[in-house]
Amino acid sequence: MVQGWDFEKPIIELQNKIEELKKFSADKDVELSGEIRNLEKKLIELKKEVYSKLTAWQKVQISRHSNRPTTVDYINIIMEEFIPLSGDRLFGEDKAIVCGFAKLEGRRIVVVGHQKGKDTKENIERNFGCAHPEGYRKAMRIMKLGERFGMPIVCLIDTPGAYPGIGAEERGQAQAIAENIRDMFCLKVPIVVVVIGEGGSGGALGIGVGDKVLLMEYAYYSVISPEGCAAILWKDAAMREVAAQVLKLTSLELLNLGVIDGIILEPEGGAHHNYQAAANNLKEAVVKNLGELSCLPIEELLDKRYAKYRKMGVFSETAGS
Repeated sequence: MVQGWDFEKPIIELQNKIEELKKFSADKDVELSGEIRNLEKKLIELKKEVYSKLTAWQKVQISRHSNRPTTVDYINIIMEEFIPLSGDRLFGEDKAIVCGFAKLEGRRIVVVGHQKGKDTKENIERNFGCAHPEGYRKAMRIMKLGERFGMPIVCLIDTPGAYPGIGAEERGQAQAIAENIRDMFCLKVPIVVVVIGEGGSGGALGIGVGDKVLLMEYAYYSVISPEGCAAILWKDAAMREVAAQVLKLTSLELLNLGVIDGIILEPEGGAHHNYQAAANNLKEAVVKNLGELSCLPIEELLDKRYAKYRKMGVFSETAGS
């Protein structure tokens, strides 16, 4: 039986009904193809109706789906000759961030991305995609190594935020993120950033400075999670749906605000429904943007990267009375 979120219940019920009819038809040798076709047409229309009216909170739920493709999934599907590289040379290895060299459409690149798990055991091993300082230092070490060989950088973001534990703070979490943000502005190679799931706070920004920043259609990018925002503003995590709405964290809202540069469409209902289609769309967008960026002189690339972030955030001043 198919499972999903509450807003998907009508879809799931219809999908299950279709599967039951197909099984009954096969087992009892009863001709039900007409009824099945009618239900399948109804299912297509129902999906269009449901997924065209998703709220911000519902999109956040999709971005967190346990079966959603991860960094490693995308590497395996669209990249070749991946060589994983580990350790920050200061403390140790952080499995919440995956780094290495790979080939994308024949071009050698650096790939860096947050990595969540598919089950409880792997999530514990990957720390639910919440990186420690050594993860961010590892990421910068590999990015600078790739820069030496002129390799463009692709960063895949999928984290609720950087790990907030005492150990991480003792080892310089804030400094590691701040240094990454600073140093990514100076890397003399093209950088394309894609938020593939959750893009939470400084945890995302630690590998999030790029010449082009793209969002998967059902990903989100925000200074704080809806639950965290609700807890701070209303002292009530149950206000998360309202928080998701006012945070303007969805792909279309962020594009309109100028925070991101483009949206990568997903298969109907989310990337977890069709890994290959989602990966193909991501690959097409990354290859296109890398191609455009690679034509720019380095100094112009760096100037545009700096200007891109300087112009974010619109405000006005009025004279006091």
